[in-house]
Amino acid sequence: PTMTGMKRPREIDAGVLTVAYHESGPAEGPPVVVLLHGFPYDVHAYRDVAPKLADRGCRVIVPYLRGFGPTRFRSADTPRSGEQAALGADVLALMDALGVPRAVLAGYDWGGRAACVVAALWPERCAGLLTLNSYNIQHISQAMQPESAAQEHRLWYQYYFHSERGRAGLMQDRRAICRLLWQQWSPTWVFDDATFDRSAPAFDNPDFVDVAIHSYRHRYGLVAGDPAYAEIERRLAQQPAIRVPTISFDGADDGLFAPRDAAHHARHFTGPRTHRIAPGAGHNLPQEAPDVFADAVLELVRER
Repeated sequence: PTMTGMKRPREIDAGVLTVAYHESGPAEGPPVVVLLHGFPYDVHAYRDVAPKLADRGCRVIVPYLRGFGPTRFRSADTPRSGEQAALGADVLALMDALGVPRAVLAGYDWGGRAACVVAALWPERCAGLLTLNSYNIQHISQAMQPESAAQEHRLWYQYYFHSERGRAGLMQDRRAICRLLWQQWSPTWVFDDATFDRSAPAFDNPDFVDVAIHSYRHRYGLVAGDPAYAEIERRLAQQPAIRVPTISFDGADDGLFAPRDAAHHARHFTGPRTHRIAPGAGHNLPQEAPDVFADAVLELVRER
C-alpha cells in the first residue's frame, strides 16, 4: 500500500503497540528506510518522499507514531507516555517485529527525536540518520533553564499543555490547534484544506491527547515517565553522542527553531555529519521540500 493511493495501512504487533504503517518498495531490502513523522503531523508528511525512495530500490516503512492514526496500544493498562524513551523504543520494537536488523532512520520533530534515540543508544541498528534541528534528544535536567524571549514565545503551546486548561483545549478543538501550529512553524508553506484534511484524522486517535500532554509535561520534568523506560531515560540523561553517519537540517523558515550553523550541537556528533539549511522550508521538511529530503536519505543509503 502507498500513501499516494490512500490505501489502508498494514498493522503489526510491535512491543506495547499495534503499529499501523505504510510500506513500499521491494520487500527484500536492504536498503531499508524508516521515515518518522512529528507532532502534530502524520504519515502524509512523506506522501511525496516515500515513492521517490521506493523507486530507487529502498524498502520504505512509514509508521504512525503512538497516539496517531490507527496505531493503538495493545493493553488498556499501558501508560500513555509520550516521553522520548518510549518513542525510541517503539521504533526498535517495530524494526524487530518486521525483521529489520538495520535501517536508515529519517525524521523530524517527535520522529527525529525517536531516530536520534535509536542512533545514539543502538547504533548497530542505524545505518544512517537524517534529523531536523540537529541533536534532538531532550536534556530534561536542564529543561527549566529559560531561552531567549523570542524562543520562549514560540513555545507557547508547550506551556499551554502544562495546564489542565491546555489539556481541555486540545481535547476540545485539536484540529484548530494543530492547524495553527502548522501555520506558525512553516510560515512560508502555503498548504490547502485538502492537505490538512488528509492528516487531521490521525489526531482523532483516542490516545492522542494523553500522549501529547504527557510528552510536553515529561520533557520539563513535571510528570513521571513510564517505569518501563526508566533505564533508557537514564542513558539519555547522559546526552549520548551519535556516531552513525548523519545529515542534519534546519529549515531556513522554521518558525519553531531558528536555523543554526554546523557548530550548533557539533559536540553531540562524533561520526561523519553534514549540516544543511533548507531554503524556503519550515519545520515540516519532508512535506515542504520532499526532493531535498529524499535526496539526503539516498545519500545516506549509498554510504551505508
